[in-house]
Amino acid sequence: MVLEHIFPEDWLESKGRYAFILGVVYSIIGILIASILFPGDPALVAVAFTSLLLLPELYKIFSIEERQESMEKKVSLRSLWFDDINVVKIYIFLFLGILIVYSAGTMLLPHMQTNTLFREQLEIRFGQGFTGQAAGGIFSSGLFYDLLSNNFLVLIACFIMALLTGDGAIFLITWNASVWGTIFGLTAKNAALFSGQSHFYLFGLIMLIVFPHMILEAISYFLAAISGSVISKDVILERFASDRFFEVFGFNLYLLLFALIFLVLGAAVETFVLENVVTYQEIIRMSFQALAG
Repeated sequence: MVLEHIFPEDWLESKGRYAFILGVVYSIIGILIASILFPGDPALVAVAFTSLLLLPELYKIFSIEERQESMEKKVSLRSLWFDDINVVKIYIFLFLGILIVYSAGTMLLPHMQTNTLFREQLEIRFGQGFTGQAAGGIFSSGLFYDLLSNNFLVLIACFIMALLTGDGAIFLITWNASVWGTIFGLTAKNAALFSGQSHFYLFGLIMLIVFPHMILEAISYFLAAISGSVISKDVILERFASDRFFEVFGFNLYLLLFALIFLVLGAAVETFVLENVVTYQEIIRMSFQALAG
């Protein structure tokens, strides 16, 4: 592939914010290629193309991390943690770039074109977590466990795919970014049609409200993906059952534990938001009323 050779090998690692541009550009390219080659149902193909475009960059990033770790005489939790934090930052910016493209596409394109381009994402509908079918009160344990169980399945899938393929979890991460972007964009668009307000203004409100729990959940998926990827490569790079093997393996199990902690925090924050943030409830109500009308 040509695109990954345009920039220096360490450009993403040293300046993670450029990953946002990469997420935007590659997701646009993925959507365009899928819509040309598969005009009948391009949604999943666009996600697949975007993931394929991102894989060489992620491979370079993990290769850099592997070289750095191999040069360290002793593995420490501190050094491994700081190495992984850089990768998490890259994942966050990639994720946000993809999400913005799908949100903008949903808001700006006509309904008919949106229904074709993002069909699979829209078929997710809004689900219990997004529509806020809550039982009332400050915190509903039923809604919390529903959100937690759904998100836990995604986290485990990210870990297993990364463990088996090395970098394969990027497909699930791209898919989640596209789903969230499409749903948030569609909600803002429909609520704007009903209320007469700017859909960009409503989208900004939605993002301000959902960003805390969205980023907590996303980080949990990133940590699970990193943990699986490093364990997968560790089996190949390190001598099996050596001290260094167990040190790296043990740290990445701790990383998976941190992923679970972030997942629980994200589900708790989302439950509170869905049940107590009136502005969010009102935007969702207007969106559904626009559909009903």
